[in-house]
Amino acid sequence: MLDGFKRAFALGAATVALTGGMALSSVGSASAAAPQHGDHTVSRHIYRSHCRTVHGHWVRVWHRAGRDRFGRFHQGYWTRTWHRTHLVCHRR
Repeated sequence: MLDGFKRAFALGAATVALTGGMALSSVGSASAAAPQHGDHTVSRHIYRSHCRTVHGHWVRVWHRAGRDRFGRFHQGYWTRTWHRTHLVCHRR
């Protein structure tokens, strides 16, 4: 009977310790995260009238000739890469 009580007490203490540790670690990581106070990018200082939307398009990209990690030589080649729709802004 006494061994069962010790085992239950130890299991309860371990559960409380783990729960408390998780609560403290989540509070610590939440407080360590930097607060977000708006957009601090350069685009904030650009007039939106100077912006235009560039629709998605394919761009040809050249990959130079070279050797791979096994020392085999490979010729250069072209690939096509998709560029998503994005906003292009110019300062004046």
